[in-house]
Formats: sequence, structure tokens, C-alpha cells
Amino acid sequence: MRPAPTCILSSFGEPRVEHGHDLDKFVEIGSLTKALTGTVLTGLASAGVLQLDDPVEYFVPAPAHTGITLRHLAEHTSGLPRVPPGIHRRDPYASFDAAALDTLIQQLDSLTTSTPEQTEEYSNLGYAVLGAALCAASGASYQELLQEYVLAPLDVTEVSSSPPPARRLCRRGMFGRPRRSWTMDGAILPAGGLWATPRAAAQVVTALLVERKLGEPAPSWQTAGPLLWHNGATRDASVFTGAMPDGTWVLVHRLSGQGETTDNLAIDLLKQAGTSSLP
Repeated sequence: MRPAPTCILSSFGEPRVEHGHDLDKFVEIGSLTKALTGTVLTGLASAGVLQLDDPVEYFVPAPAHTGITLRHLAEHTSGLPRVPPGIHRRDPYASFDAAALDTLIQQLDSLTTSTPEQTEEYSNLGYAVLGAALCAASGASYQELLQEYVLAPLDVTEVSSSPPPARRLCRRGMFGRPRRSWTMDGAILPAGGLWATPRAAAQVVTALLVERKLGEPAPSWQTAGPLLWHNGATRDASVFTGAMPDGTWVLVHRLSGQGETTDNLAIDLLKQAGTSSLP
């Protein structure tokens, strides 16, 4: 098996690419999208458009008194399952459009597997609902919100829900042809549908986690001891990024859906850089 194309950017070494990766091409960043969606949430809260603890039914047609708030959705404590019911394996979210999400939102109380805030269960569905709520609260599209509350303030341009095909870097199949990516530009977009060049992704991460240009990091970021991190994976791409309080950071992107391998590579790099307090 050929090694996966790999890109590594960090605070402790020069950017490097291996096996055909490219710093200047757009790649899928999967669930790292959630960190940007969470940043939109905190931006709207700072602007007074909403509050983090507003019930979700303030903004979307969910049943009254589900107990689910915007913060619960952002922190994966809503009680909603990981994925929407009825998705398909080959292209899981191809039919998950706004109408499908709206139908599920109206049944939200029957989809929860636990009481909100009782347990943490990572939920792509929760972030699809959060994205719909943010758009409804603001009257803007997800892409418009992303531009206004994240990309423009950080002066980042190379993040997109639909980059030009000629600038996309995808895993190649047996005969060298680019493999078709999952359809992620519908209702699932706020959960995992963004593309970015590795340079732009690193720009966003360092601005949010190291320089704190937009204030305290959004509740979307995961924690492991002192490490703030997030990862993401689609069928053919995976990413891990994280930052320590001392400013040490790393971002690893691979054209492989084997997210655990990508995670381990990034953690090993942080440890080699002298981050001994990692669990």
C-alpha cells in the first residue's frame, strides 16, 4: 500500500509535505469545521444576536421544552445521536438536505438518547441542527456567517464549502484518477463540510488557539489535559490539530480516512517537541 500523502505544519519546524500532498491545494478538513461553526456561535453571542444558553426551539421548529440549548449542541451534550438516522454508507450525507434536517428537527425530542447535559456524545447531527439555528437566528447563510464572524476578522481567504475543482487535492484511486469525495455541502456542512488549504487551516488554528484573536476559544474545541484540540475525517481525508498553553501547536493532514493514525502522528510530534504533560 502506498503511503498516504501527508502535510505537517507546526510551531516547531518548517512546513513539510510528503508523498504528493500540497500546501496550496484545498483539502477536506472534516469535523475541524465544527471549531469554525462554534466560533460563529460565540461571535453571534458577542454581537447580541443570541445567547449560548438559548433553547434551540427559539430558532428552529423543534418541539418545545426539549431542554436542548445551543451550548449543548456545541459541546456534544444535547443527547442527540452521532449521525442522522437513515444515512447511507457509500455517500452518507448525499440526501441529507435542508428538508431532511427540518423533518428531523420537528422530531428532535424522539431522537435524543439521553437527557441534555447528562452525557457527552459526539454528534454530527447536533452540529447540523446548530448550523440551522445559527442561520435562522441571523437571517444569513452559513457561508455568510463564516465569512463575517471567522474568516474576515482573521484575514483568511482559503477556506470554502466549494473550492474550484482544479484547486482540490483528493486521494487518487487505483488508476490515478481522483476519488469522488462525499457530498458534504448540504445540511451537514456546519458539522464537517469545509475545505481549506493546509496553510489557511493552520492560520485559523493559531489565530483562535494561540493568539486568541477572537477571544476565548469556542466550546467546540476538545480538551485532553492542557491540550486544546480537534480532529476530523471523511472517507479519504483526515486532520488533527491542537495547541498547548505555551503556544506549541501542530496540524497534520493526510489523504487517508484513517483518522486514528493521523491523530497519533500529531500527538507523537507534540511529544517530540517537548510537550511532556500530554496524557
